[in-house]
Amino acid sequence: MLALGLLLPLAGAQAQVAPPENGVQARTFPPAALRGHVSFSGLRSAQLNGNDVRVAPGLRVFDARNHLVTPTTLRDQKLLVHYLIEPSTGMLQTVWILTRAEARQPRSAPGMVERNFRFSSEQQQR
Repeated sequence: MLALGLLLPLAGAQAQVAPPENGVQARTFPPAALRGHVSFSGLRSAQLNGNDVRVAPGLRVFDARNHLVTPTTLRDQKLLVHYLIEPSTGMLQTVWILTRAEARQPRSAPGMVERNFRFSSEQQQR
């Protein structure tokens, strides 16, 4: 009994996690995830950036609060997302619906050319 009484104060000494901002925990996305627009039209099909794409049998869709949702509940909505394509099949594998704060962060998108320089024509004229 005495040992139990000694252990109870230690249980409260564990690390505290800061509360989420506006009820939403900050998320990290895989480096391979791209940004785009998706809309779900059926059980096995979707439109990704205006192009038809098949969805993988194990498709995972996370809402802005990072909860799993079924694509049928999002039918006919155009959503700004980060997504992963399964490389061997070309099917849509994972989708994260973005919050406004996440959407403000820069992210690669299909067709986007990234470079570490600017042409003189792109420089602001003074």
